[in-house]
Amino acid sequence: MSAVRAAVRRLLGSAEAAPYLDAPVMVACSGGADSLALAAATTHVAHRRGMAVHGAVVDHDLQSGSACVAARAAEQLTELGCDEVRTVRVRVGDAGGTEAAARRARYAALTELRPHGALVLLGHTLDDQAETVLLGLGRGSGPRSIGGMRPLDVPWARPFLGVSRTTTVQACAALGLRPWQDPHNADPRFTRVRLRTEALPLLEEVLQGGVTAALARTAEQLQDDVDALDGIADRVRRNVEADGVLDAASLAAEPPAVRRRVLRRWLLDQGVPELSDAHLREADALVGQWRGQGGHALPGNFVLRRARGTLLVECGERIPPTG
Repeated sequence: MSAVRAAVRRLLGSAEAAPYLDAPVMVACSGGADSLALAAATTHVAHRRGMAVHGAVVDHDLQSGSACVAARAAEQLTELGCDEVRTVRVRVGDAGGTEAAARRARYAALTELRPHGALVLLGHTLDDQAETVLLGLGRGSGPRSIGGMRPLDVPWARPFLGVSRTTTVQACAALGLRPWQDPHNADPRFTRVRLRTEALPLLEEVLQGGVTAALARTAEQLQDDVDALDGIADRVRRNVEADGVLDAASLAAEPPAVRRRVLRRWLLDQGVPELSDAHLREADALVGQWRGQGGHALPGNFVLRRARGTLLVECGERIPPTG
């Protein structure tokens, strides 16, 4: 139990969390071992600091009896000492697959339930971090994705990224808690389940142990690198941007990794809704491989163009719907 309490104490005691501690802290709980251990540790630590703790339960309504599971989770949150507990049922769509759709619906619900100015504590563990890194590697998503989840990404806080799933199970046992065993966590239709039950155990066997912790360390190292490069990119952007456009010639003098970061932040600020690595590389070609080529189409009906030595974003022509 001491390990989970220490993890919450460390996060709430960090300088980064300090500006948000005047508000209640909210714990998201599914009723599983990770989130129950988190709720138990948070109520213990936060109440000693004089902070209120709110509990939030999201019922995804994906399985028979989900309402009973949510009600039991809410009951346990009350028993653990949460000052306020709320439950919400969401509708999970199918865009991008069940896992992604459930995640979007969950985060949207937690955003609505979040008290103003509060941190929302999530029960992601060291094992979840390792799975996230493997997913990023397998999809070639780049350092930002392979860097995994951050302990504090306001309003989301993840105290357990250095705590194993085994430790949360042990903490629940020590407290006499009976976590819910989600059948989806054993369903091989889901990518994360196969990573958890097949890929990671095989890697642990082949590399003779320590893989989960090593993947989590890799995430931390990449986060440091990403932060450093983002800082450089912010300074470069201030030098090459004026009146909403970028000076392409000045930007071309920077390394590609910096250029693409400048382009990513700038394009998102221009309203482009999402950017893949392919989009960024095509955009960067207008800077680093300029040969007079035409504009580059971007998501959200935008077009990136180079004109008179500057990069600018324009709205593309509307394409009439079909069907």
